Amino acid sequence: MATIVPDLLSLVLTLRPAPQVSQAQRPIPRWWGRAAHALFLRVIGTTDPDLAQRLHDEEGVRPFTASNLLGTFPHGRLDPEQRYTLRYTALTAEVAALLIQAARTGMLAPGATLILDDLPFQVLAVAMDGTAHPWAATTSFTELSAQHLLPHHRPPRRLTLHFASPTGFHSNGRTQPLPLPELVFGNLLERWNRFAPVALPEAARQYAAECLVVSRFNLRSQAVPLKEGGLRIGTVGEVAYTTRNYDRYWMGVMSALAALAQFSGVGVAVSAGMGQCRWRPDDLTQPPAAETSPPEESSLA
Repeated sequence: MATIVPDLLSLVLTLRPAPQVSQAQRPIPRWWGRAAHALFLRVIGTTDPDLAQRLHDEEGVRPFTASNLLGTFPHGRLDPEQRYTLRYTALTAEVAALLIQAARTGMLAPGATLILDDLPFQVLAVAMDGTAHPWAATTSFTELSAQHLLPHHRPPRRLTLHFASPTGFHSNGRTQPLPLPELVFGNLLERWNRFAPVALPEAARQYAAECLVVSRFNLRSQAVPLKEGGLRIGTVGEVAYTTRNYDRYWMGVMSALAALAQFSGVGVAVSAGMGQCRWRPDDLTQPPAAETSPPEESSLA
């Protein structure tokens, strides 16, 4: 039987710096997103150079994301005794298949040594489902549609999104760091309709703008250093979006888009570490017909 390749993949790598990196005299990057992006293209290029070149040249929405390198950096250095994580996602079966192959027998497989910004790291583990790491997962647009859009589904009234890395949006010719409902769900709609086999209606933007309100938030700003020496301001934290006009179908669309966020990211520069986002799972226990008491604050780590 042929193996079915998912078209949505979230892959989490656990890394350990090589011992010699702690002795390196050169400064480590202030932001690892560009190095993670470059590594991703090298991984894809080992198997499909043409695809890697297309992904490099492509403008606009790309079918992958790359995270920043996550961990502790004592005194601005890498610590070989620490573990670090790096996450890649795919939004097409073509890209997902190459990432899975690399994670099983290629450049990202456990035991392999990979290079980030000319510094060596050993791959200790790879997670591709939520039992191994909460940010890892595999699914498909078809499965998300079945889970959230079919008539038997009763979506919640409130959707809480966790923005784990700085998130910002292009709006009216400038960067908007605040995750307003119409920006977040409009951006997710663009990504869904770019890659899903069946598009969602554009009227979803209007529903998000007119019917979703920010009902709770715990946010702070964070700057991302740019290659040219400037800064891009983004937002990290959590936001709860509550509908003031509950409609089963439209909240099903909103919940499908919220579920997509774990794979697509949200906002600008998601292929270079920004916009890492996911739907907070405990929202799934809410009754849909009325607002419940807000849960206790959870860690944003």
